Amino acid sequence: MDVFEAVNSRIACRHFLDKPVDLGVVRKLIEGASRAASNSNVQPWNVHALTGEPLRELRQCVADAITHQDWRTYEAEFPDLPPNMAEPYRSRTAGFGAQLYGALGIKREDRADRFEQIKRNYRFFNAPVGLFITIDRHLGHAQWADLGGYINTLAFLARGHGLDTCPQILWSRLHSVVRPFLQLPPEQILFCGMGVGYGDRSHPVNCFRTRRAELHEFCKFYGFD
Repeated sequence: MDVFEAVNSRIACRHFLDKPVDLGVVRKLIEGASRAASNSNVQPWNVHALTGEPLRELRQCVADAITHQDWRTYEAEFPDLPPNMAEPYRSRTAGFGAQLYGALGIKREDRADRFEQIKRNYRFFNAPVGLFITIDRHLGHAQWADLGGYINTLAFLARGHGLDTCPQILWSRLHSVVRPFLQLPPEQILFCGMGVGYGDRSHPVNCFRTRRAELHEFCKFYGFD
């Protein structure tokens, strides 16, 4: 698979096959993504990779946590979305939600089924590998941008191995559960989780493509006449 196909075929996979991923491949993805651009070569990313029994234990810890407390009441260390987003960002987010739940046949007012889908986030959508990506809380905006570059590079490399991924900022809400499990040092902020595995591309939740803005909406050209 060439880089163009990898970029175009990447999705946020929300249904994985029950198929293990070889450790050697996981190591290649995590190490290979470290070639992502990094301002002044800071390389601000830290990765914690889980599979097998540790991943099952974590899923159980999380399941217990959100059974006894509403997941929305857990406070992340940073906002996943800014409050009162202006257009066009608000409409893009709302449109994505409509596509996602529409693909699953879940109506807006069906709170029970929507909650069940949210809980699947906290199982990495049954991916055989779960990654947690952290960053030092003393670093700045440029390093957070680098972190996003690392995550995207990892996702594209995964496609090159026939794998799918799902970056999940939602995990940041449960840092109080994940932190003691992974024994994260206090200076590390849990930025996101990422499921890695072989995606079930036939599942309805993986069959829609999010709508993206057209070129003229976000790009202006100068001097190309």
